[in-house]
Amino acid sequence: MWDKPNLLNWIANALFALAFVLFIYGSLYIVVHLPIFPLNEVRVEGELKHVTREQVKLIASRYLQGNFFTVNLVRTRQAFEKLPWARNVSVRRRWPNRLEVMIEEHQALARWGNIALVNTHGEIFHGASDADLPVFYGPGDGVKEVAAHYGEFNALILPANMKLTEVTLTPRRSWQVTTNNGMVISLGREKMDMRLARFMQVYRKTYAGLKGDLNYVDLRYPSGFAVRSPMALAAFKPVVVNAAPKEQKLSNIKSEPLRKDEGRKAPIKKEQSKRGVKKAEIKKAKA
Repeated sequence: MWDKPNLLNWIANALFALAFVLFIYGSLYIVVHLPIFPLNEVRVEGELKHVTREQVKLIASRYLQGNFFTVNLVRTRQAFEKLPWARNVSVRRRWPNRLEVMIEEHQALARWGNIALVNTHGEIFHGASDADLPVFYGPGDGVKEVAAHYGEFNALILPANMKLTEVTLTPRRSWQVTTNNGMVISLGREKMDMRLARFMQVYRKTYAGLKGDLNYVDLRYPSGFAVRSPMALAAFKPVVVNAAPKEQKLSNIKSEPLRKDEGRKAPIKKEQSKRGVKKAEIKKAKA
């Protein structure tokens, strides 16, 4: 090998190039890690209603390590995504000393039972809210489906000045909704929109002007529906007419009302007349 000058020249050039690359890399590594490119500003952008300045400061103090070049953007983004109300987060550098964080917040649509919230995309998130939100119930894989049908059902009852407060999807995929006036509507498992639209047409023409609200509406009939209201329940009172003695058979009960001159006193008068006859017979015998 030593008697091959071309090969020796090639090896020498390769070693020189490698040394030069290592020198440049080492120099850049040292320069980059010098405290001469600090991050002096963290700017958070987006329409923020629930993410607070204190939360941003806390994450910046814990996870922003390094300078402008060495800060880990992936780790920083993941840290901001841990905020309860943060849905999407993007992080980028802005020369010379700024870090920009773009946060998209969840828009709360409803509550998922009493354990979480549902956003407008049909996604569950765990955040705190004191807003007056409707409540969704259903299986874990039905969140998007419930959120989508909520908008459709709510649009159908809105012309009657009502809104939904509860939407339930049962394990058997049957739907039930509750309005803000306490009316429970069973929609069944198919043609829910058509059934609800048909009922709302009748409701606006017939029931909306009546006193008292409907308690329950069952739309699971092919060509009609059943309703129940407090007024109907109050008007239904059982009436007993001519109750018969215990020993009398029901087949012998007569539905004709008693006359004023009939009653329990009639047998007593007859008995008294018999006693009068007996007394007269006794007096006659004495005579």
